[in-house]
Amino acid sequence: MLKTVAIIAVPNFSIFEFGTAFEVFGIDRSDRGTGVPQFDFRACTPVPGEVPLKSGLTMNVSLGLEAAADADLVIMAPYGREEDVPESVLDALRAAHSRGAWVMSICSGAFALARAGILDGRRCTTHWHYSEELAAQYPKVLVDENVLYVQDGRIISSAGTAAGIDACLHLVRIEFGAAVAAAIARDMVVPPHRDGGQAQFIDRPMPECGSQPMEELLRWMVENLDEEHPVQELAARVHMSPRTFARRFRAETGATPAAWLNSQRVLRAQELLESTELNIDEVARQSGFGHPVLLRHHFAKVLDTSPQSYRRAFRGQMASAG
Repeated sequence: MLKTVAIIAVPNFSIFEFGTAFEVFGIDRSDRGTGVPQFDFRACTPVPGEVPLKSGLTMNVSLGLEAAADADLVIMAPYGREEDVPESVLDALRAAHSRGAWVMSICSGAFALARAGILDGRRCTTHWHYSEELAAQYPKVLVDENVLYVQDGRIISSAGTAAGIDACLHLVRIEFGAAVAAAIARDMVVPPHRDGGQAQFIDRPMPECGSQPMEELLRWMVENLDEEHPVQELAARVHMSPRTFARRFRAETGATPAAWLNSQRVLRAQELLESTELNIDEVARQSGFGHPVLLRHHFAKVLDTSPQSYRRAFRGQMASAG
């Protein structure tokens, strides 16, 4: 049973993500509901004393890494990726994994887990800003940038910032059940479970193309998302054969014309849900899907959430869902 939690802080660590773990495991909420435990929460560091934060402040961490030696959960706090993580930290992570303890990373803390080798052949996530870098540096690691957190065995990794709360509550739910997780979440005034993944937060600007005609075509397609765009007609606009056009389009955008159109339509739907009070039928029409069922299908496929849930998350209750 999960009782002892140790979070490892190294120089240039992020205080907010550190705080998300403390909020879940470091505050005594045993009087909040039946079964809510009191955790033994420990902050530790390779060299005890004043540890600089990413913000420029410092935190006095009095415990060394020995505090993680018997912890049921060892959390790697995020840190500046350009800095080397001491080998003693990597050893502490390896030891925790070897003895069967839970190991968790928040945001860029996944880099330390990857460097320790315990993510080889496993799925994980990190903040979407860093996902390509993590995958490139550690090709044996299976990086998923579209989720809020990943559990693979007894290793949990989370995306950036508030996703650390989601990961911590997920572990509480596994160890103590949904009622305990809900009691802690209610006291924190956060949802016990959020819909979707971090795909809905990723900024994906229109790619720059190598040729002006193709770039102009993409812009025209975006301006006319509510129209059908057969490959033959698109090819004719740039004076190519359909086969040559399809090959060039994939080379320049990384997707087929149909897949690229659907991704742009999802982006348009996101904008409309965020900035207008249009009902779902009208959002589907103006974004080019035509029918709400197609909008919902592609929203779930790309963002792992529904249009209504997305609108609630990004506009609260200001706009009525259709």
